[in-house]
Amino acid sequence: MPCGEPMKILPFRAVIAAATLIAIAPATYAKDADAPVTEAELADHIRILSSDAFEGRGPGTEGEDRTIAYVVGEWAKAGLEPVPGSATPWLQGVPLIETQATGGTATFRVGGGELAFDADGIVLTGRDASVSLAGVPVVFVGYGVDGAGRVNADVKGKLAIMLFDSAPFGDTLPRYRERRQMLADAGAAGVLVIATDAVPWPQLRDAAGGKVTRLASAKSGAPVTGFLSPAAADTLFRKAGQNGAALREAAQAGDYRGAALSATADIRATATVRSYESNNIIAKLPGAKPDGKAVLFLGHWDHLGICAPDDPKDRICNGAIDNASGIAVLIEVAKRLAGGARPDRDIYFMATTSEEKGLLGARWFADHPVVPLADIIVALNIDTIAISPRGTPVATIGRGKPAYDAVVRAVAETLGRKIDDDGEADSFLQRQDGWALGAKGVTALMVGGSFSDMPLLEKFLGSDYHEPADAFSDKIPLGGAAEDADLHVALGRAFADTRRWAGDAK
Repeated sequence: MPCGEPMKILPFRAVIAAATLIAIAPATYAKDADAPVTEAELADHIRILSSDAFEGRGPGTEGEDRTIAYVVGEWAKAGLEPVPGSATPWLQGVPLIETQATGGTATFRVGGGELAFDADGIVLTGRDASVSLAGVPVVFVGYGVDGAGRVNADVKGKLAIMLFDSAPFGDTLPRYRERRQMLADAGAAGVLVIATDAVPWPQLRDAAGGKVTRLASAKSGAPVTGFLSPAAADTLFRKAGQNGAALREAAQAGDYRGAALSATADIRATATVRSYESNNIIAKLPGAKPDGKAVLFLGHWDHLGICAPDDPKDRICNGAIDNASGIAVLIEVAKRLAGGARPDRDIYFMATTSEEKGLLGARWFADHPVVPLADIIVALNIDTIAISPRGTPVATIGRGKPAYDAVVRAVAETLGRKIDDDGEADSFLQRQDGWALGAKGVTALMVGGSFSDMPLLEKFLGSDYHEPADAFSDKIPLGGAAEDADLHVALGRAFADTRRWAGDAK
């Protein structure tokens, strides 16, 4: 169906009720061996999920309802079942709070005068509908943490100014969102993040000035958060008698303890606050010989929704590659595993919500698992998979456990795939849903070709990524995605085989 063509889609709860009945019937895809996943099959799913009818699959919108209806319908036809005992079959509710900044001003009192920035230099978001701070001391905290991952400065009652980029003195230190929360937990009255040169300020400003979403159960952030442009930060440092380049250089050390600035800040921020519930979609393929262990496949269904409402040409970020392609693969992997020889172990499939808002659906599942996390022997995340052509080597995000690495290598080589061991993919470890599960001790891997060919990936990230241009077209390379789908079918069978995988290897 062409993008934008109207679709007749039943309300998702009606589809769920019908799908529950369908799931009782035998799977209709039975075959002696797993048939290769075709590019045409993936294209059909991507074309529908990224059509304008789904309005960019924004959480809490009609686009979410349509996405749920489609995914549940496909999984039910494949022979999957809703997870027993769920309040709403197939769904796990994820309570969210959305904050939309409506205004904000920041005036710094420095060097005997006042310094104010407009929207070209600062973006502010208040935690509540209205926040007012006066005479708050300002402190530069570098990356906000030391080499041991602990808050590195006294920030209680102060405005902390922090660098966006990942700290250079550790491989697994928290990213900026976690560091920002740590500063809030330490009592910071506000946290301003200095934008990175790697992201154009206009792009970051527009994104940060939009809606901010968090889990309703999440810790409260600082009363005020926001971003400073690099130029605005350097101006503030200079007015306070500091050199921005020297401060950034000093912050490179793992024992950096921050620097108090000769400045105070007066900040006002207003916002609208909305509470709503989105959903993870979760299904189960019961194993033929269940042993209490399980394999989990996951990928996020959400995208950015109506991202440019005032654009008369294209107002929707359709998210064809990110991540309708991943959901298409999840659907086809489910068909193969349910339709062929039934795997020994239970296999779960999850389409998560609000990945684009900070891995929120995955984080909620990690805190409220429908299957004990200790029982999940591996989680295989599928995201942004339609990047590379056929024949691209296989990279693994989350590698480093020899037994798991050996299985990935053996399965890939059996399918005629080469392994990419250069480690470039490691930089994406914290940028995908598997990170939320890995933080809870689950072995989470992201395997395939998309993160092997860095020039191709960087080309996408620098062009269509998070833009209306990420829409379905015949130019999307689906050969590599089809190969990666076959790889995931084989990995699912390997990890669900009680003879091949004991379930307790490291």
